[in-house]
Amino acid sequence: MIRTSLTVGLFLASLTSVTDDSWESIFNGKDLSGWTVKIKGSKVGEDPYQTFSVQGGAITVTYDNYTLFKNRFGHLFFMENLSHYKLKLDYRFTGDQVKDGEGWAYRNSGVMLHGQHPESMAVDQDFPVSVEVQLLGGNGKDNRSTANICTPGTHVEIEGKLEKNHCINSTSKTYHGDQWVHLELEVKGGKVIRHSINGDKVFDYGGAVLDSTDPDAKRLIENGFPLSLSTGYFSLQSESHPVQFKNIFLKRLDK
Repeated sequence: MIRTSLTVGLFLASLTSVTDDSWESIFNGKDLSGWTVKIKGSKVGEDPYQTFSVQGGAITVTYDNYTLFKNRFGHLFFMENLSHYKLKLDYRFTGDQVKDGEGWAYRNSGVMLHGQHPESMAVDQDFPVSVEVQLLGGNGKDNRSTANICTPGTHVEIEGKLEKNHCINSTSKTYHGDQWVHLELEVKGGKVIRHSINGDKVFDYGGAVLDSTDPDAKRLIENGFPLSLSTGYFSLQSESHPVQFKNIFLKRLDK
């Protein structure tokens, strides 16, 4: 009887474990295994300035080896093609922007969704064709929402209307200083994408498509890439301001 109870208990515990483990850690806190870097002006996999590293258990973007930034935007790709999933992580901005970084890039980074494979990017391409979840930190005085949308080579639909503005603000609060902020994303193909910050939903949209007038997107279209975006790679961005990412978890969803 004791043995039976123990067996049942272990079985129930195993079921609980499966449920709890539906969130998968995709960053080991030690190195960048499973991730691939693409820096503008360099080949895929090359990071000559050591922009991306792991420090204190966080993916850390720094510019210590840059004299000038020269718009050498970078992206660190999680190397799995994804369509239906949830993604959550914590991020924070730190320190000072690298010299000659653009004014709009102050405390600015992003998570690029449904992006092209890094191998399909041109060497001097600024950003992957994707839907960007723009992350902004406050400057201590002005309102600067975060988890906004920017659309390098793409468009999205908001409330059923195709939106062609490049960047659109969310309804989030402003987060000043070096505090950690919790981001959660829900992606259901190209139909539904939701942004949440610290537990509050701040954006809801869908209808992601390629912008046929954008040179990078046009090149993809000419190579047979579908107009509607329902799958792709996500990446973390370097845009000239130091930033860190940690506690990166993925939950795969049924279609």
